Amino acid sequence: MKINTIETFRAAVPLKKPFKTALRTVETAETIVVKVTCDNGIAGWGEAPPTVVITGDSLSSIESAIHHVLKPQLVHKSLLNYEDIFQGIQSALIGNSSAKAAVDMALYDCLAQQCKLPLYQFLGGHKNVVETDYTVSVNGPEEMGEDAVSYVQQGFNVLKVKVGKDDILTDIERIREIRNRIGSKIKIRLDANQGWKPKDAIYTIRKMEALDLDIELVEQPVKAWDIEGLKQVTDAVDTPIMADESVFSPKQAFEVIKTRSADLINIKLMKSGGIYQAQIINQLAEVCGMECMVGSMIETKIGITAAAHFAASKKNITRFDFDAPLMMAKEIVDGGIHYSGRKITLPSEPGLGIRNVSLIEGKQELTS
Repeated sequence: MKINTIETFRAAVPLKKPFKTALRTVETAETIVVKVTCDNGIAGWGEAPPTVVITGDSLSSIESAIHHVLKPQLVHKSLLNYEDIFQGIQSALIGNSSAKAAVDMALYDCLAQQCKLPLYQFLGGHKNVVETDYTVSVNGPEEMGEDAVSYVQQGFNVLKVKVGKDDILTDIERIREIRNRIGSKIKIRLDANQGWKPKDAIYTIRKMEALDLDIELVEQPVKAWDIEGLKQVTDAVDTPIMADESVFSPKQAFEVIKTRSADLINIKLMKSGGIYQAQIINQLAEVCGMECMVGSMIETKIGITAAAHFAASKKNITRFDFDAPLMMAKEIVDGGIHYSGRKITLPSEPGLGIRNVSLIEGKQELTS
């Protein structure tokens, strides 16, 4: 089972509503679609969206890394020697985690198809159904309250609320407004996207605790590099703190776990460089008694399907943030995961279960 070709294609899908965080605003989901074809006819899919403010990866850099570095290293190699292949992907170049992730997930798709197993079973098979939260973009308190009510009415019982933009008093008002509108039974997770300083984070979280706003967790309250500040916040509040942008690699995960700088870790394939490294991060966390969430960037159903297969396969992954395809005005994937409100069912077909991809930008249909 040798790798014959690695192809990339650009796609761009408009969102139903702009996605806003403390770091960026996205109106159109741009992405690089990867297709790996083996000599036995099996084809696997991958994806890498550009997220320059988080991973540093652009459309052009992703394409360049794949075609000029990863592709020459991988073509004509036997995928059955996959331990060497996945380690080689990680050591081939520094950074470029999104490009690595796109190729990594396409190769895992091929391997699972060869074994005639859905990828989640190939990786561990813990379960085949997960439930996603839904993200409330950062806007004015009233608009965020209206959005929150709309998502609850659609059946979502966990909301991931973006904060960290403007001032901390406005953030508190945002959450008060949302909690007043949706009541006490809906879980609220906050994601500050590095938007607070440690002392501001401590003040804000303690204030929300005093107001009994019942926050399940707060994700990445401080700058990614500020592990000491992250620990300062974690130690000072009762609300669980989750590391996101602070953890790309297993080594970074080890530092956060060793120092207990956070209570949980958010694993994203675009940060870890794919499933191979994501499994190591989860295993490190699990043996140290730390649960993980698996999240995503603004990805189409290709990347989210791969992330969902990985997340569903592992017992230690207890939270799921896979709402991005629901934000898109068009669907470009035939097959993959199936949504029924907040419930996501993994496909029973081998691999990712993706049959073909329609590229909005290129107006092409690619079949596997």
